[in-house]
Amino acid sequence: MSKQLITILGKSVKNIAKLRGGGSALPGLVVEHLDPNFIKHTLATLPLGVVVISGTNGKTTTTKMVVELLQDQGLKVFTNKTGSNFSRGVAAALLGDIDIHGRLHADIAVLELDEAHAINFVDRIPPRFSLILNVMRDQLDRFGEINHTTNLLRHIANSTTEKVVLNREDPRVAGIALSLDDKKVHLFGLDDKLLSVFPSDDNLHTKVIKKRIVTKADVILSKFKTNSATFLIDGKEVKTDLKLTGIYNVFNAAAALTLVKVILGNKLDQSKLIETLSQITPAFGRGEILILDKQPIELVLVKNPSGFRLGLKSFNPLGYSTMIAINDNYADGRDMSWLWDVDFSSLKKLGVTQISGIRAYDMALRLQYDEVPIKYINPNLKKAIKHFIAVSPNQPKRIYCTYTAMITIRRILNKFTNVEAIK
Repeated sequence: MSKQLITILGKSVKNIAKLRGGGSALPGLVVEHLDPNFIKHTLATLPLGVVVISGTNGKTTTTKMVVELLQDQGLKVFTNKTGSNFSRGVAAALLGDIDIHGRLHADIAVLELDEAHAINFVDRIPPRFSLILNVMRDQLDRFGEINHTTNLLRHIANSTTEKVVLNREDPRVAGIALSLDDKKVHLFGLDDKLLSVFPSDDNLHTKVIKKRIVTKADVILSKFKTNSATFLIDGKEVKTDLKLTGIYNVFNAAAALTLVKVILGNKLDQSKLIETLSQITPAFGRGEILILDKQPIELVLVKNPSGFRLGLKSFNPLGYSTMIAINDNYADGRDMSWLWDVDFSSLKKLGVTQISGIRAYDMALRLQYDEVPIKYINPNLKKAIKHFIAVSPNQPKRIYCTYTAMITIRRILNKFTNVEAIK
């Protein structure tokens, strides 16, 4: 079957799935079945090749940052912006960007890939550049022990043909550098005084700050406030305002700056780079702000102890009505025991208005142990959202939610307000 015919069929399935409200990955499954080399052949024409971004936390927002930074440097960028980070999601995203002849008009592909599913991808399509963000105890019922997850990420790095960007402050990620040529490795990191603010998985669980394996970093986050940050880029201080919310996104910005710097080399316009960074907003559901009846509704994705901890630390509950929605579908991870590693004491004074999701009662039990008051519990997300809106109509709202809960909540809220469609 010709590529043009496969493209037509794939685009048709994509349009039908969109009309029916189906999953973004279905068209990708179809074209990969018809042509297992669909992605490889389509991406092979890109002048600057493929970039892979992986790790436990921060992939989606970091990918969004890298894409927007590269675009404002004048590049045409293809990305899997749906957040479907399996290969079928990449294939589905390609169907939205290629022309009817199957040609992709772009300079570079920047792809967010799930740790485990990236292995098959990089074996078939070795990336030119890669960025490894972190390793956390997230969804271990899917990926196994944390050392296994590290090995998956190491495989991505070893498969990268040109440059690898690593998190200096995560011992497991930094350790990947030991298996790479020194000339291939670039690092992003933190000022010493910020290490306790952004703990690695080991430091989160042991409370002991481990020594760094390596010290030199291309970009260092040296300080930050609510809406601004200061970076050291090649040792020179650069200050910028930020529209990004959530302190975890500020450290992700250091990762994004490093990767773009590595990709562009001496063609980089650093002044433009920082100007663009100052205007970037979070990815959908990652501190995303929707407006309902002139009041903000913030969506904060949570999926492991570190992410939830930093989320709670990033957003002051004062003046907000708070909801927590916890699902345990496959994409969330089935083991919710990690909730017991999160400190919810910051919610103790004002309490939580609504708890929902498949594991609503597990979440409620956890909050009770931290003596956090709970007003309402309803596992049904649709009913819970309607109730949450009704009981606090004139108050800003914030929803902490796992991935599949976030997707459902955005769909429900689209009935009440304008929610950006993820194509």
